Amino acid sequence: MQHNPRKRFGQNFLTDVSVIAQIIAEIAPQKTDCIVEIGPGLGALTRPLLKIIDHLHAIEIDRDLATRLQTEFLPEHLTVHAVDALRFDFAHFGRRLRIVGNLPYNISTPLLFHLSRFSHHILDMHFMLQKEVVERMVAAPSTSDYGRLSVMLQYRFDMECVLGVSAACFRPVPKVESAVVRLNPRRQEPLTANNESLLAEIVAAAFSQRRKTLRNTLQRYLVPNDFAALNIDPGLRAENLSVERYVAIANHLDLEFGV
Repeated sequence: MQHNPRKRFGQNFLTDVSVIAQIIAEIAPQKTDCIVEIGPGLGALTRPLLKIIDHLHAIEIDRDLATRLQTEFLPEHLTVHAVDALRFDFAHFGRRLRIVGNLPYNISTPLLFHLSRFSHHILDMHFMLQKEVVERMVAAPSTSDYGRLSVMLQYRFDMECVLGVSAACFRPVPKVESAVVRLNPRRQEPLTANNESLLAEIVAAAFSQRRKTLRNTLQRYLVPNDFAALNIDPGLRAENLSVERYVAIANHLDLEFGV
């Protein structure tokens, strides 16, 4: 049964068998793992996963594809959740959750932020994403790719790009190159912001105007004495601060001033 890719869902289906095998090898699924696949599409990862694990959960917003998967696989092997992953409660699956998927590029950033809320429930995540997004995720401070996405995800996860994927590996062929990224929740010496909403607010403000200095972008939050107490040069730009420095700013404001 033929399926016409739908632009509104950002559908580009992975078809390269060797790349699929490499992704499965990076995931290294075990028989009893609790795995959720986001955007299974035509089942490129679903099939090889189900050759290894006992049961798989799949989240598919396209009801035609959801029905197709339910027809192909028995319910004792595959549970299809025909819902929007952006609204899904991943805590439903308990702890030690493994999440995989070829994420729709048009919602990848909001979906990553949504998933970060469930980091305490997650063992690891492996996603195919636009290469440019992966580069931003893993970027180091003081580089052009380092931004709000880098800081907020690195606050929650250790990340690495594990595989580059050519656009020619998809149908239809997208206009961008792709990459597979691995995310592991930070377990050792986790960064702790006393007020995570404040942290997100500070980071968003700092990167709202990248070319301006922190003296300008954070003037609503920090005065010269605050910069001195934090040992931060107000002449720096947002991209020059590490994740640890942003956490320090948020905690300084929360503890000292109750902002």
